[in-house]
Amino acid sequence: MAELRFETVSKSFGRIRAVRELEFTLADGEFLVLLGPTGAGKTTTLRLAAGLETPDTGRLFIGGEEVTHRPPAARDVAFVFQTFSLYPHLNVRDNLAFPLRAPARRMAEGEIRKRVEVVAELLGISGKLANRATQLSGGEMQRVAIGRALVRQPRLFLMDEPLSSLDAKLRETLRIELKRIQRDLGATILYVTHDQIEATTMADRIGVLEAGELLQLGPPREIYDRPRDVRVARRLGSPAINLLPADRMAELVPRAGVAKIGIRPEDIRLGRGAFDARVRQIEPLGADTVVLLDFRDARLHALCSGRNGLRTGQEVAFDLARERLLFFDARGRLVDSTDTG
Repeated sequence: MAELRFETVSKSFGRIRAVRELEFTLADGEFLVLLGPTGAGKTTTLRLAAGLETPDTGRLFIGGEEVTHRPPAARDVAFVFQTFSLYPHLNVRDNLAFPLRAPARRMAEGEIRKRVEVVAELLGISGKLANRATQLSGGEMQRVAIGRALVRQPRLFLMDEPLSSLDAKLRETLRIELKRIQRDLGATILYVTHDQIEATTMADRIGVLEAGELLQLGPPREIYDRPRDVRVARRLGSPAINLLPADRMAELVPRAGVAKIGIRPEDIRLGRGAFDARVRQIEPLGADTVVLLDFRDARLHALCSGRNGLRTGQEVAFDLARERLLFFDARGRLVDSTDTG
């Protein structure tokens, strides 16, 4: 495994700036997830790391060696795509072994067999080795696609939304499996997704991307609790953070210069408190319920227990976890509430 480093890397396609002065380091053995919407620059970042694109400016390093202009074959990285890209005429064993039989890295068949069987065991597909790719379920096909990268034992894994085409249950299962495998192998993974659940459950650190710019990089809890600006605050959380003009709750504003107050839905405590609202809509989610409130000519989403006894149209008192409120200035940047200057 090896460290990956981007140094002020930029890439444009015509007038579109796909990546803007991207600068971060993926540590050896780390699972780093880049989170952002379509068009944020996630796939371009992976392609730059793989050598499938060349930056306009900046430099890239793998294992301390500059690779900015090295071709993909000289970087020793493995790419896992969103689509399965298996060879339908081959069985699972031969699909897994295919990269090890390539002319550039041809191995002895005995060693190939050992690697394939170890990876198949890791992925729980040992019983499928004789099956054709066309006989597999979607989840099994993606396991084989991931396994084909694992058998190579590259210095770096690049993963482009590999679970997004699977159903919810399979995504949950493979998230757990992929994180377990990464820990067992000590693998270095750069993973991109638009799915915040994937990001928060798998990542050692999350990098939030928007319009080619890395907005913030840090552990999932830090990104959630202390977002650097409004854009980051909106990216994590379901339901999304409530953002109110500061004058709607002026009694809570700690200092001058605050334009918006950020309130996470789980930090609204219904049933008693200093504020009153009307229940506009109730969305049961099983164990939890999302309650939409009309409050001071604004709307708030609250997250509470599924057994709450609330009714549409009901007046309800609430309070807030005030120590968890977030304050943003007119430019959307986080304001330190402890600074009274």
